[in-house]
Amino acid sequence: MSDDKRDQAGRLRLLLVALGALSGLLAGFAALTVAELAAAAVRPESSPVVAVGGAAIDRTPVAVKDWAIRHFGSDDKLVLQLGIVAVLAAVALVLGVLTRRFRRTGAAGVLLFGVIGAFAATGRPDSTGPADAVPSVVGAVAGALLLYALAGRLRMPRGVGGSAADDPAAEPGSGRAPGASASGHPPTGPRTTEPTEPTVPAEPAVPVSHAAAFDRRGFVLTAVAAAAASAGAGAAGRALNGAGGRDAAASRARVTLPRPASPAPAVPAGAGLRVPGASAFTTANSDFYRVDTALVVPKVDATDWRLRIHGSGVRHPATHSFDDLLRRRLIERDITLTCVSNEVGGPYVGNARWIGVPLADLLAECGVRPPSKGGPADQLVARSVDGMTIGTPVEEVMDGRDALLALGMNGEPLPLEHGFPVRMVVPGLYGYVSACKWIEDIELTTFDSYDPYWVKRSWARRAPIKTQSRIDTPKPFARPRAGTVMVAGVAWAQHRGIDKVEVRVDDGPWREAGLAAEDSRDTWRQWSIPWRAAKGGHTLTVRATDRTGRLQTEQRARTVPDGASGWHSVVVTVE
Repeated sequence: MSDDKRDQAGRLRLLLVALGALSGLLAGFAALTVAELAAAAVRPESSPVVAVGGAAIDRTPVAVKDWAIRHFGSDDKLVLQLGIVAVLAAVALVLGVLTRRFRRTGAAGVLLFGVIGAFAATGRPDSTGPADAVPSVVGAVAGALLLYALAGRLRMPRGVGGSAADDPAAEPGSGRAPGASASGHPPTGPRTTEPTEPTVPAEPAVPVSHAAAFDRRGFVLTAVAAAAASAGAGAAGRALNGAGGRDAAASRARVTLPRPASPAPAVPAGAGLRVPGASAFTTANSDFYRVDTALVVPKVDATDWRLRIHGSGVRHPATHSFDDLLRRRLIERDITLTCVSNEVGGPYVGNARWIGVPLADLLAECGVRPPSKGGPADQLVARSVDGMTIGTPVEEVMDGRDALLALGMNGEPLPLEHGFPVRMVVPGLYGYVSACKWIEDIELTTFDSYDPYWVKRSWARRAPIKTQSRIDTPKPFARPRAGTVMVAGVAWAQHRGIDKVEVRVDDGPWREAGLAAEDSRDTWRQWSIPWRAAKGGHTLTVRATDRTGRLQTEQRARTVPDGASGWHSVVVTVE
């Protein structure tokens, strides 16, 4: 073969590899979009990306989960989904290249991923049964068929490119030459003598640059049609899956929160500092932190929602509708929530005005008694519509604190992402043992007989919020000008209250900061102190003392198993 033909053959092989990879991407895209459309007929949570992502979250080591929350915050779910899509794209590329030569093997690889998605969907805690496997299976079949078809368009006829592997008469990988028997040997049998004919020179191979090297037109038409159909399926799937969300949003829009029988006192005039850079006393709903495992925010129609209360010590099991709760005695309270994944100085803490039903009242009506009064159950297990389980001490729920089944947040119905239609709020406990969103079931049991979701993953069964404080301004590595600099922030010790905040510059003495007016012991408290800043690098450190007289510990601890501890400090350079 001449050098020109050899170069031409090499270029063609590279082109075929690239088109094989493109085939894999198109097949993967088709599989995901068809599955999305099929999920609209089942439920959005059965989508393979959501199901596999949920399974990945459940099996991710605690340290990795903690790292993701620390670095990505509320975007951790988006990062996970993008990671899943990236992995699927990489696998699709490999399968596409493989399928050009091994069509059945590559298509089988796509089907295997469908099986994985099906097992992930049916194995989720909120699975509704075998139907959840349908989207993954249907999507995989569509992707496998498309990949097989596209690979067929890329097969080179005999005599083109000089490769027997591209001979349609021989299954790639069989190891036999075209025309050979299945055993790989020439056909056997009685030989016959035939007249000898003059030798005819072999027909030269078709040049590899010839248009007949592969079915280019057929490939392009199939690929374009598949891409268009996949895009249409994806758009239709998203539209149909969003219909349930629209129903939930519409039911939320129809909610009018009644005036509470026990309204929250007005926030004291001096509770919020007017210091640039300091956190607002009340956290807006749009700014409130969100840390949960839901890749898809549950969209619950309030008209269909029900809450069941049952279990050990429940003498009168009950089921409540959303309207039932709206008609009950409602109370309104300012309560600060804190996530156990909040590092020292972290952002996962927020204060809001909640309106809801006192949870202790509902439990008492069902005949529930706390352990201190002889009740057999010491744990309340709340279950979310997405299968999450949260375990809360019954004693704390019924000890007189304002534990709520919250219906509203900052004057409006709960936002969908914060638990609409109903969530739990318990002052003084980290969210993972108290703040079940999208709640639909409350079971009374014991800590010894049941471990909720996070406890199974090495977190503590009981987790009262630790006394903590944070410097909001100046920010880390800020470069303020020399002179008077206002240092300000927040401190919290829910259900105990903050008594004192102190600030230290470098290794100097502790100075007591001025405290803003206290709203209640269940809310955070703002503080500030003027600092005469001299030029150079400085370290500012803060600590708080709660109303029990307990000083915030200096000892550093990570978030696992029951919340971070230590003093928050920032380094600044004064110019």
